[in-house]
Amino acid sequence: MGESGLTKGDFTTAAEPFALFADWLADATASEPNDPNAVAVATVDEDGLPDVRMVLLKDFDSRGFVFYTNFESAKGREILASRKAAMCFHWKSLRRQVRIRGPVEIVSDAEADEYYASRPRGSRIGAWASKQSRPLESRFALEKAVAEYTARHVVGEIPRPPYWSGFRILPSTIEFWHDRPFRLHDRVVFSRAADGWGKTRLYP
Repeated sequence: MGESGLTKGDFTTAAEPFALFADWLADATASEPNDPNAVAVATVDEDGLPDVRMVLLKDFDSRGFVFYTNFESAKGREILASRKAAMCFHWKSLRRQVRIRGPVEIVSDAEADEYYASRPRGSRIGAWASKQSRPLESRFALEKAVAEYTARHVVGEIPRPPYWSGFRILPSTIEFWHDRPFRLHDRVVFSRAADGWGKTRLYP
């Protein structure tokens, strides 16, 4: 890796964002100490007050960027109300950042079922036991719920809860940011157009 921190040439010459994102995520997978797919997801509540939290990106392609959650959680309710969200990746080891904004769709039942089935059994039990974002009277109450759902599903498959699925952010813009000396950073934003992607270089 050279002084600029780039591994595959000048990213500002990229023609479209998804191959570039794949390259950057691969670099992060090699360099980050844990969870290179961790991403901050921002939403707004009914009063327009922003809310943000970390989730894990589970899939992406030319359609958009997918993560899974309890739809009855705070982020689930906020996204279902607005159908809009933003996310930001920050890879400190690479001094890189990617920002994504756009409308949101719900993934298909087939996609959600496939991902849910791939999760560890304990995580599937947890999806049933956790009333995500709602008040919890004690740790014991959570552990009791886990034990109850574990007992219900001693053998066999654990079905996906009806309130648990995935969101796909359909990016209208994707911005790539790379740290440079004296805060003269490189920034390129891709904007979706009817015939593909437009690209603009931004002042730092």
